[in-house]
Amino acid sequence: MTRMTRRLRLRGDRGSESVQAAIVTPLLIAFLCLAIAAGRLAVSGGKADAAAEAAARAASLERTQLGAESAAADAVTRSLEDQGVRCSSTDVDVDTSGLAVPVGQVGYVTVTVRCTVDLSDLLLPGTPGTTTLTSSFTSVVDAFRARQDA
Repeated sequence: MTRMTRRLRLRGDRGSESVQAAIVTPLLIAFLCLAIAAGRLAVSGGKADAAAEAAARAASLERTQLGAESAAADAVTRSLEDQGVRCSSTDVDVDTSGLAVPVGQVGYVTVTVRCTVDLSDLLLPGTPGTTTLTSSFTSVVDAFRARQDA
């Protein structure tokens, strides 16, 4: 191979790395942003799980249906605020049928929490849309604890 041919061949490859970088870099940045977004959504789901667990535990300690529903709602609000989750709407569903079982039998209280969160709070500021975080948790009511009729 002559010297001139080698120079021409090298000149033909000039700038190809720049083109490759211009194509690959935005794709890598987009992939990184998607990975961060998925991680933040997963962490927020865990926060909803913690709120449902706290609410079910608080409700299972109450003696009346009204007290259980109030305790669950307070626990959800407190837990989500402590974890920095701002819900545009929150729905707390409490199944208190376990409080009505006779003393000596095990009852269960189940709480379902639905928290609608703006995506701009979870992902990047200005991201349009909302997502609903939903979680349920069941807590045992002490079998030998005194109960009051609702």
